Amino acid sequence: MGFNGVGLLTFLQREYDRMLRVATQVFISPWISAFLYIVVFGSVLGSRISTIQGVPYINFVFPGILMMNVIQSAFMSSSSSLYFARFLKAIQEILVAPFSYIEMILGYVLSAVVRTVLIAIGIMIIGFVFHAVYFSHPLMFLFVTIGVSAIFALFGMVVGLWANGFEQMSIVPTFVIMPLSFLGGMFYSISMLPPAFQGVARFNPFFYFVDLMRYSMIDYHEANLWLSSAVVIGLILALGAWVWYLFKIGWRIRE
Repeated sequence: MGFNGVGLLTFLQREYDRMLRVATQVFISPWISAFLYIVVFGSVLGSRISTIQGVPYINFVFPGILMMNVIQSAFMSSSSSLYFARFLKAIQEILVAPFSYIEMILGYVLSAVVRTVLIAIGIMIIGFVFHAVYFSHPLMFLFVTIGVSAIFALFGMVVGLWANGFEQMSIVPTFVIMPLSFLGGMFYSISMLPPAFQGVARFNPFFYFVDLMRYSMIDYHEANLWLSSAVVIGLILALGAWVWYLFKIGWRIRE
């Protein structure tokens, strides 16, 4: 069986329609949240903290704000979509459709990437108003935005398969994503941490996501760029293989 391009486009159209039905939650909420972060961390604190590593504070912190929203948006897109498909038994329609497992996964990932890109565009428009947006390396910006979106779309699919209720769905954003985001240097340079904590921070993959985003926008980085890129690519491959295996064995979707 060849690649089902028409089916994939139909899947993406369905996900796009679903996004529009909850547009306030999907788009307006993260835009307002980003606006408040920019005002508080960029404008208010920026008036007290002039620069970090020679970079104006608002420009230094904006890539972290953008990355936090990229992560959350991609995760929520795939996890909620797959969870509700299981909850409403709509996943059966996808399983009997002429889709390969890779095409199913690709549909969820691409829909999450589209959602994330639209949200990122809105946040960047807000950032332009505050003179917080610069692009030193546009190709790297596209790589890290799409790459991290794919990572958390895949991770969201794992959680969407695992969760048996809304309480479980909220555990990961609250107790995993948010803490690791704040500990990954999103609002500060890890060079400001004690040496022992700097070492710990380098075991946090979120640090490499933020570092690549910061490099792409303001040409500043604290980690080796090849290592950071390898972390992104490695996680995509590892999570992609994991999700493919879970679909193959029918874990939580053929119950």
